[in-house]
Amino acid sequence: MNWTALIVFILLFAFVTVLGFVAARWRRGDLDLLNEWGLAGRRFGTVVTWFLLGGDLYTAYTFIAVPALVYGSGAIGFFALPYTIIAYPLVFLIMPRLWNVCRRHAYVTPSDFVRGRYGSHVLALVIALTGILATMPYIALQLVGIEVVLAAMGITGTGFATDLPLIIAFVILAAYTYFSGLRAPALIALVKDALIYITVIVAIIAVPMYIARTTGHGSSVVDGYTALFSAVPKAKLFLSPLSSSRGGYFAFATLALGSAFALFMYPHSITGVLSSNSGRAIKRNAALLPAYSFLLGLIALFGYMALVAGVKPVLPYGAQYAVPGLFIKVFPSWFQGFAFAAIAIGALVPASIMSIAAANLFTRNIYKEYIRRDATDRQESSVAKLTSLVVKFGALLFIVFLPTQQAINFQLLGGVWILQTFPAIVFGLYTRWFHRWALLAGWAVGMLLGTYMAYIQSSSTNPHFASSTYILHLPFDGGAFAGYAALYAFIANLVVAIVLSLVFNAMKVSNGKDTTTATDYEEQPVAVGVAS
Repeated sequence: MNWTALIVFILLFAFVTVLGFVAARWRRGDLDLLNEWGLAGRRFGTVVTWFLLGGDLYTAYTFIAVPALVYGSGAIGFFALPYTIIAYPLVFLIMPRLWNVCRRHAYVTPSDFVRGRYGSHVLALVIALTGILATMPYIALQLVGIEVVLAAMGITGTGFATDLPLIIAFVILAAYTYFSGLRAPALIALVKDALIYITVIVAIIAVPMYIARTTGHGSSVVDGYTALFSAVPKAKLFLSPLSSSRGGYFAFATLALGSAFALFMYPHSITGVLSSNSGRAIKRNAALLPAYSFLLGLIALFGYMALVAGVKPVLPYGAQYAVPGLFIKVFPSWFQGFAFAAIAIGALVPASIMSIAAANLFTRNIYKEYIRRDATDRQESSVAKLTSLVVKFGALLFIVFLPTQQAINFQLLGGVWILQTFPAIVFGLYTRWFHRWALLAGWAVGMLLGTYMAYIQSSSTNPHFASSTYILHLPFDGGAFAGYAALYAFIANLVVAIVLSLVFNAMKVSNGKDTTTATDYEEQPVAVGVAS
């Protein structure tokens, strides 16, 4: 047991726990209202939204998984950089329109918008269910991040005693989310980002110096990076030009493009956007968030650093242990505790927002739509709070009773699923041409095809759902293209939606009532006195 690291870890964890409860009094609102509990009253300005979205999108699993992919598979892991760069211009164009219409109609979830835009409770329901389904394994992976760093500090073994620290972390997370709502992760995100930036800045200086000394290439940072890139195997330093390779150019490009389209379709991403106080704040954040992409590039390099430093995979985490193992090898115990706390706190923020987003979806688009249509605002808030507990409890059971690799596999599948909501949400912001039943059919085709592609790419070394890269064989020229299964499924989804919209519109099949107007999507002035 690394007691020094553990004590530092506990102190920092305790500090953010206090912040989580204090957040209930920050920018005070009536937390018995869903809009206040689940969206913080839509009060967050540019600065708070920047930290909230950064804490929402750059998670503990990002800190663990991106370097792990680079460590295990090489350059293909850097697809995370272009995909975030592609995503932010899309956010700049799309999300202010979504915020405007949601603010005008008091929509809390993307399914609320779909319900109003297409007049289809069925389409809204499948969008809500897809969001919840994709979010659950994502929350579980945040707990994986905590589990990995606990193991790195010596909390290992079997049975209930091993799971107890994770259960305690879950209870703390559940408690302050229940009482403080979205304000808790927003406030904690300020601390989380400070810890992450300090950890990364120290690591990109200290680790190369360690590598330079241990490889006999000198002692400076420049010497370290020279030694680093000289020692990385060429096969992991470059992509394969072959389109049929899972690490080839086409796989890299489709992973980046598909992930960019999917990133802000996740309910927690949209929840962060809708908590802003204006469309202008969202645009400013789209311009500022690439700073996190720079940070992500540095984090990805940790995979190469762990490889060259001689870090070995540790079961059951495998390559996921690369970053904790690197920090143990290079840093003193007190800084290990600091860095591990940064990773764990980086799990608390997104896990909180994800559970809130899932709770909002269930409350608004399942409970109020199908169970209790006359539910009051306070009843909605109560149900959402309880649902957030159930969601986190389900994620905890996932981690405790299933192998870690299964959580990782299902999160990959979650990316395939969530992209299938893109046509109904994004295209609906610009046009009413798509028919509601065509969008529903396209969604069904995309879900089934994407799930099948993820399932079929399996072998004894590549179990079911272990890869989201599918090798597409073209019959007319014998070509084989390894690409992102989510993007293939999305293309099929879009083709079905277009063809059936042509058919249904020509047949004049009822397309539901649109309760929005053109002016609802335009920029609205910020209310006087709204905090920024």
